[in-house]
Amino acid sequence: MEEEKYLVFLNDINKDKPNEFQKINIKECPFCNRDKLTDIIDEKGPFMLLKNKYPTIKDTCQLVIIETYTCENDMGEYSEEYMEDLIRFGVKHWLRMEGSGEYKSVIFYKNHGPRSGGSLKHPHMQIVGIDDIDYKSRIKDEYFNGIEIHKSDNCLVNLSHTPFNGFTEFNIIIDDDLNALSELSVNLRKIVHYLLNNYFVKCDSFNIFFYHFKEKIICKVMPRFTSSPLLLGYGIRQISSCEEEIVDKVKSLYFQ
Repeated sequence: MEEEKYLVFLNDINKDKPNEFQKINIKECPFCNRDKLTDIIDEKGPFMLLKNKYPTIKDTCQLVIIETYTCENDMGEYSEEYMEDLIRFGVKHWLRMEGSGEYKSVIFYKNHGPRSGGSLKHPHMQIVGIDDIDYKSRIKDEYFNGIEIHKSDNCLVNLSHTPFNGFTEFNIIIDDDLNALSELSVNLRKIVHYLLNNYFVKCDSFNIFFYHFKEKIICKVMPRFTSSPLLLGYGIRQISSCEEEIVDKVKSLYFQ
């Protein structure tokens, strides 16, 4: 286990950062006004990779992927083709940044909704190169084990039985040769749609986390609600008593 390290949050930068959910420093969506965006690295149709204008984490390189031209739709509404194109665009730049050797590790994730830790409604993802922390040293195989929902020759979808944070965590797993990236994208779209439309309680927020771990590409999807005080205060994780019901419903709705 790597010696415990902390990232430093830069409050002086954060005070100027727009937050749509808290109605702070926001007059118009900055991602809708593309003509005003700077530090653009790559662009393909609606997808744009650029430097984060508000890099609030010290000793990192923070990039943003804008997913859409406008705020009017979100990942729960994407077509299969749109989702695959987005994931291919994001994974390409994530793995390229990881392969550069400039960072101790590189993370790729998405916040969606007011309880996700995000600040803007406009659909976007983030890639962050971290100078001094290896996220993989904190990862265990067991976080990606669980009750099987769907399995093909190239892709596994399951519900974590020993989740990283607790409660409901879905895993979508493929080999890192990326031959099954299309299948991962299709299954990710299904899980996102389930959370936003058919989860057993109303859900408007989720996170997606990508891991390059032991020759696998793993996508973990979790709904977000108010964090458990048992987790925050004691590091005690919980799992749902209705795991099997969740699995059965996802199977019946999306994997028949």
